[in-house]
Amino acid sequence: MVGKNLMFNGRSSAIGLFDEPINAHKSIPTTRVIHDFYSLDPSLGFYGGGGIDARHPSRGLPLGSALRSGRFSSQSWGSDYKKRLQEEFTHTVAFNGHSTSLPLASNTVTLDPNLRDVWGRPALRCTYKDHPDDLATALFFRERSLELLDAAGAKQTTTVPVSEAEGGVHLLGTCRMGNDSSNSVVDRFNRSHDVPNLFMCDGSSLVTGGRGQPTMTIMALAFRAADYMIGAARRGEI
Repeated sequence: MVGKNLMFNGRSSAIGLFDEPINAHKSIPTTRVIHDFYSLDPSLGFYGGGGIDARHPSRGLPLGSALRSGRFSSQSWGSDYKKRLQEEFTHTVAFNGHSTSLPLASNTVTLDPNLRDVWGRPALRCTYKDHPDDLATALFFRERSLELLDAAGAKQTTTVPVSEAEGGVHLLGTCRMGNDSSNSVVDRFNRSHDVPNLFMCDGSSLVTGGRGQPTMTIMALAFRAADYMIGAARRGEI
């Protein structure tokens, strides 16, 4: 089971340009503002769910905004380009969907049988393909984001294409938690079934993508595992 069920979380984004300054680059975003679609109706024909939040399209970075500009104009240089950048940076907001990434045994991290680094160690090989339901869910969330921007009065909107994931910042799965060592890697306290003194307290133990940011869940599991380690050490079990 080690290396199987890799997940990244689904994602989508729609961006709106407003007449008034939005200043979405200020302060910090409050994630998962909308949970109305945390569990989607099965009648839609696909499985999924998640949340939507609002933030700056470039995460508040002026250079990032410049490099990604041109969403609302074909102009890409000169004084008009600078004026457009200034307007886009202060007058745009993105509604982002954070959604399901189904655990699939075929999505894996393994050791490459041929490629090695300069020290002779096998390179990592990542094999990943989104489940069709994950892509359908991302499209659903993108449409809801466009509806939100329209209701808020955006004068122009654009979207980020929903496509097959080629990576992600939420690395989840590959050492899933469970009671049965035949279909899991760690127990409920993040302790390896096969190596008693090995604990894995990161996103690898998650059995689902969680439909959003996983950090707080990982932290809670890590604190819980730490309490267990302390007790086990006092009992001489470590």
